[in-house]
Amino acid sequence: MTADVSAERAGRLDAADELAPFRARFVPIADPGVVAYLDGNSLGRPLLATAERLQEVVAQEWGSRLIRSWDEHWLTLPGRIGDHLGRVALGAAPGQAIVADSTSVCLYKTIRAAVALRPGRDEIVTDTANFPTDRFLVESIAAELGLTVRWIDADPWDGFGAEQVAEAVGERTAAVVLSHVDYRSAAIADLAGITRLVHERGALAVWDLCHSVGSIPVELDAAEADFAVGCTYKFLNAGPGAPAFLYVAARHQDAFAQPITGWMGAADTFGMAAHYEPAPGIRRALSGTPPVLGMVGVQEGVALLAEAGITRVRAKAVALGRWVLDLADAWLVPLGFTIASPREDDRRGGHVTVRHPDAERLSARLIEHGVIIDFRRPDGIRLGLSPLTTGFTEVRDAMARIRELA
Repeated sequence: MTADVSAERAGRLDAADELAPFRARFVPIADPGVVAYLDGNSLGRPLLATAERLQEVVAQEWGSRLIRSWDEHWLTLPGRIGDHLGRVALGAAPGQAIVADSTSVCLYKTIRAAVALRPGRDEIVTDTANFPTDRFLVESIAAELGLTVRWIDADPWDGFGAEQVAEAVGERTAAVVLSHVDYRSAAIADLAGITRLVHERGALAVWDLCHSVGSIPVELDAAEADFAVGCTYKFLNAGPGAPAFLYVAARHQDAFAQPITGWMGAADTFGMAAHYEPAPGIRRALSGTPPVLGMVGVQEGVALLAEAGITRVRAKAVALGRWVLDLADAWLVPLGFTIASPREDDRRGGHVTVRHPDAERLSARLIEHGVIIDFRRPDGIRLGLSPLTTGFTEVRDAMARIRELA
């Protein structure tokens, strides 16, 4: 039976959307040429509250309190925001998540720490379809430490499965570095099951949560995860270049070998000691001075997610994904498009990717005509579905424009 893809259905879906009021909490898109913003999984839209808080921080905390603000509350921001993020989106008890650096730096720290916790093992495992940063860092750390990279030969669109991980992980494996949600297809990996498998082989798992945090529930503690990292400028709407976060399970923290030993991770930050002595707990994962202005966006993004609730956010992401699939089947598949994302709701993250032989040219035309999407090589058009800012009529208008321009 053909799905109903009418404007009336889009209106009904918008009317029933419990999260629709949250759209008013974001800075309006001033460009009248934008038909739809379907790239919130690369850069989320700015919150009105973030703009207000930044003005307050500049005028009061920085402008008036000056350097006193460090002692008053800035120094504790990374841990306080990390705890809130852990509770709201990561399934992590306090003291295990902290805001620090970029995703790349956080990955470097956690991979190095994981390898150090497994002396005598000389392999790092990752997959060939993983995000470039993850693959590049695995290769560079292996070269730095004289280790070998063992590759899971993953399909660029289907990703990897537990069976492939099982074949790659063995007695020589120190760390396994994988993404929870595939950046191309949105395929969700079995974080708990794969972590359990990795542990059975005596290795440790490092998870990249960039495309899952703020979009789908993550239960790091329940899965007995070891390490995780993620960015905050996608579904958390923290802003371009906003700092990332890292998670270190409490059981690993005493032995966490910090490879970038900056003063903020020292036991006595202002002691100016002759030699580095790591701070207790998750604070040892810090290196340099926290980026206070960048953390404002993280703080506000997490607060809004807490208000919306990750369960409702996930439910809307699923509904938006189904709507895209219905529209794509009705309008785009007959024009030569194929669906590259899982059709099963429990296997699909917060975006849907369609493939087309002329996707690169078409992507440029779509952006030029107001449908802001992402092109992913070699032939993918990625439609980001940020539940707090994306509406069902907006999605229908975008899909109609894609059909028109294809």
